[in-house]
Amino acid sequence: MTEEKKPMKIEFAPGCFDNFEGTQEELDELVAEIQQMFENGDFENNSREVDIEELIENEPEVAEKIFQALQEDEEPRKLQ
Repeated sequence: MTEEKKPMKIEFAPGCFDNFEGTQEELDELVAEIQQMFENGDFENNSREVDIEELIENEPEVAEKIFQALQEDEEPRKLQ
């Protein structure tokens, strides 16, 4: 008996697009594209594991942003 995989669900955290530079139409298209990638499996099929040690060594700025975001997740942002 094989276990059926549940489809992945994506939720956009409040403020996740605060730094998006573009029009509302462009943002709507981006969100729709991301949602489509999750629905049809493209996101998972095109994903790859990230070696944190390698990321810290090769892309320290990116690693720092990720660690900051993880810390911010500990205290969820409130909608106003």
